[in-house]
Amino acid sequence: MNPVIIIPTYIGGTRRRPSYNVVATYDHVTPVNHQGELPRCLMSLRDSGVDLPIVVLVVAEEGYEREAAAKVHEIAEAFSETLAVTVVDDEKLGQLYLRAEVLGFGNLRDGVSLTGYGATRNLGLIVAAAGGYSECIFIDDDEVIEDDFFVENALYGLGKLTPKGVPILIKTGFFIDNKGAWKSTKKGRWYDRFWQQSELFNEWITKTMNGTRLSRSNSLYGGLCAIHREAYRRVAFDPWISRGEDLDYLLNARMYGGDVWFDNQWSIRHLPPVNRTEAQRFRQDIYRWIYEHRKLEFAKSQVDLLPIQPHTLDPYPGPFLEHSITMRVFLTALLRSIGRPRDRKGYFRAAMTARREAKIYAEMYCMRYYEFQIGWPHLVSALESDPLTCSILTGAPLTTSAD
Repeated sequence: MNPVIIIPTYIGGTRRRPSYNVVATYDHVTPVNHQGELPRCLMSLRDSGVDLPIVVLVVAEEGYEREAAAKVHEIAEAFSETLAVTVVDDEKLGQLYLRAEVLGFGNLRDGVSLTGYGATRNLGLIVAAAGGYSECIFIDDDEVIEDDFFVENALYGLGKLTPKGVPILIKTGFFIDNKGAWKSTKKGRWYDRFWQQSELFNEWITKTMNGTRLSRSNSLYGGLCAIHREAYRRVAFDPWISRGEDLDYLLNARMYGGDVWFDNQWSIRHLPPVNRTEAQRFRQDIYRWIYEHRKLEFAKSQVDLLPIQPHTLDPYPGPFLEHSITMRVFLTALLRSIGRPRDRKGYFRAAMTARREAKIYAEMYCMRYYEFQIGWPHLVSALESDPLTCSILTGAPLTTSAD
């Protein structure tokens, strides 16, 4: 085994500016003049004795790319004596684009970038491929490792077969919050009657945590997942998903004949800063679920894709993949506009606008993922055998002549 740890970090300007790009809106962004959570994350890796290559992907707000890169390089340098940290920033991404064009893959820009959750994860997969790593372990910068056997647990079962001969190529674990809870602690309100994500998720994970160590998963944590080379060579993340690129990857894997496995003994502590407003999150969720529904409907018409029936993912996220998602959006927007009188008009108007725009967005971009995915295995194959790409992304010395 030859694993690498990939950590995306999200950095913005000194003042928070609202983003109207649904793909480039993140749960938390660290101001460029703040330390943020990354040093704490790296410190936990060091203190847990993790001895693996670590790659930090710098996702910067437009106009702050250089400042963000300088900041992350400084943080990485502070750990240089104990951790092998490589920083992939906007400059290296530009070099990657130029190399991909030489190799005949100019369309790499469509789905591999430092903008959006899915495209950033794809960049992580490309780094793993170029570096010759057999396993890619994703964690996020707002997490800390408290398990001295974190890597061993991450790799447990990966690349092996189940008793029924099914390969385990993608796996996830679970988050623990600052109080040690692994369930969602968000309390449901009456106006969320049709949007009970937390309750349904808790129902699923409770059963899973009480089952066998490895079981077929209904969920995937992007901040705690391990992907074997045989999986990341075949399946890309969707760069056009607004949020939930991790759960979307589970759906992609199933459509292409794979699956995700849940390990109820692999965990990480999740300590995020204060989240953005619930209205922003709801807007992205509208885009997300309507997009997912459209994606699964499209897949049913394709002979080379395995159809996914929403009820096979009950209790969560099945109900949000059903045709009723549009009605769920409408009723939740209506009830929230009543239940939150301070935001009544603005909340309802914004939600209804997003609902209409989300359908248009899904129609526009759903097909683009499948077109991008068709070329993904060829792209990965070309870049993983290219010494110059490896040198660009990992800093490895160039020992072989390249085009």
